[in-house]
Amino acid sequence: MIREFEDELQRAKLEALAEFAAGAGHEINNPLATILGRTELLLRRIGRVVPTGEAAEATRDLNVIAGQVQRIREMIGDLMLFARPPVPRLAPCELNAVVESTIAAVHATARSHQVEIQTRLTRNRPVLADHAQLSVVVSELLRNAVQAVPSGGRVEVSTSNLVGDGASPVRLTISDNGPGLSEADLQHLFDPFYSGRQAGRGLGFGLCKCWRIAQSHGASLRVAVRPEGGVEATVDWPSA
Repeated sequence: MIREFEDELQRAKLEALAEFAAGAGHEINNPLATILGRTELLLRRIGRVVPTGEAAEATRDLNVIAGQVQRIREMIGDLMLFARPPVPRLAPCELNAVVESTIAAVHATARSHQVEIQTRLTRNRPVLADHAQLSVVVSELLRNAVQAVPSGGRVEVSTSNLVGDGASPVRLTISDNGPGLSEADLQHLFDPFYSGRQAGRGLGFGLCKCWRIAQSHGASLRVAVRPEGGVEATVDWPSA
């Protein structure tokens, strides 16, 4: 009963944060669009309004401004995805195929950090998902695990069919042997404005996006500290 109350409290808190994020994102995007538009206009006119000797430096400065504005817009995009994710376009998806393509995408990063990715993929029922949004969840969880472990560390990825009838979920588990999470990190795990970088993990927008997408699909996402060390993320996704 206490656990159910805590889960409901967490959902209510995140829903309130989502409403705030939607409003804030809209209000911030409007002036950003103006700043970016005027910056691009100045870049096109710079040869006519700035003396030749200063044009290169002015162009460089304006490009820095435009780049930083674009960075903020990307962050706002993440915020809006958490606040109001697109309605999923549901179709049967092969979870193992999504996992394998995601591992291929992060392979170079893992190798450069000397992180080993081990897989144990069971032949699964198809899941019912928006392929792009499912890929976001798998990618965020896997990248987060790879970034968390030290050089020589290990990330394990497994899939399995949960026991039950044909509608039983398919489980994805991603675990690592990194430094784990503090009690404070666990309490704020899905808060979009909280960062766990001091623990070697990027929490913030990444995990809250995963939680939001999972909720919109009727899936569940849980993250726990492993007794032997590290963190384990478990997603139970509805089968098709």
